[in-house]
Amino acid sequence: MGVLPYLKDIFLCCPCVDRTAALAHTWNVTTHVLRWLEPPDGPAVVLLDQTRLPAEEVYLTCRDVAALDDAIRRLAVRGAPMLGLAGAFGVALAAYRGDDVAAAAARLSRARPTAVNLSWGAGRALAVYEAARQATPDHAKRLAAQAALGEARSIAAADAAASAAIAAHGLALVPEQARILTHCNTGALVSAGEGTAFAIALAAHRTGRLARLWVDETRPLLQGARLTAYEAGKAGMSYAVLPDSAAASLMAAGRVDLVLTGADRVAADGSVANKVGTYALAVLARHHRVPFVVAAPVSTIDFTAADGAAITVEHRAGEEVTCFAGAAIAPAGSSAYNPAFDVTPAELVTALVTERGVVRPVSAGTLQYLGALPERQGTIGDVSVER
Repeated sequence: MGVLPYLKDIFLCCPCVDRTAALAHTWNVTTHVLRWLEPPDGPAVVLLDQTRLPAEEVYLTCRDVAALDDAIRRLAVRGAPMLGLAGAFGVALAAYRGDDVAAAAARLSRARPTAVNLSWGAGRALAVYEAARQATPDHAKRLAAQAALGEARSIAAADAAASAAIAAHGLALVPEQARILTHCNTGALVSAGEGTAFAIALAAHRTGRLARLWVDETRPLLQGARLTAYEAGKAGMSYAVLPDSAAASLMAAGRVDLVLTGADRVAADGSVANKVGTYALAVLARHHRVPFVVAAPVSTIDFTAADGAAITVEHRAGEEVTCFAGAAIAPAGSSAYNPAFDVTPAELVTALVTERGVVRPVSAGTLQYLGALPERQGTIGDVSVER
């Protein structure tokens, strides 16, 4: 059972979405966060607006790619696996509308440059759409649109299965009565399943291994305080929110047994791009001899990025730093440095948990050994991939 089972009832009461249409057309699709609305009420992609959490649960109905692109850019939908779904369903939406599907896929892929799953999901749906158009010239557009939607649903199903496998593999890394520190948000809000890093913590909670979940607030947009605390509370976890800057003293006091984060992109050498502040946690964890574990599906590994320097880091508006809840907190005219992500080198990562197993040490060789590449090249040395 997911951490947000009650959202179905809330969704059906939401004034933003027709209740009959929601009941008839959306509950057979994928997640509590993203759903496909079939014609005649659609086509549309229905999203839980994560910018409004935890104060209120509001759904957006995106009836064209422009609306979905806006939702992605302003973080109404976010998180690597969920962005993969958004990209795929966005391509299906363009196909059903009769829009330029290739242009739609390109637009969605540009919306968040660091999260590789977005372009990956859009690319997969586009490839299936174009193949179907070539194979069925008499009914090309209709059947190709159905094929793109089928691929999006396939991606969602695979992501849910990957989430469960990540939780099962990662649980073996959690000691008894663990005090886990996590950063940003990696639960059911970012996945068709129960998430990545959060899914491991949730599995630990269910098996009695979790003593406390430490939740970094995750400045400047507070995805930890707003979203991870929201999910942890619904799951009945023992948790506490802390300022990002308090993690160092918490580790120094010996009150953290495991640092557990997600990833938005993993380079071929094992470098990890994740929400800004992750790199600092990895350095602190190394100094205090605390395991630093990353959880992500194999789709997050980008073998075209040779190393961390090849990962494009998204920079966002300075107002996210100089303002809070619409109110200025810095002098007028202040400039701001606002990278959305940072990159942690592979040597600081204790283990990478994927749906295919636990990789340690994390390196170009072990990622290749994981079987994520179409063809294995070279000779694999002394590596450990636990399955």
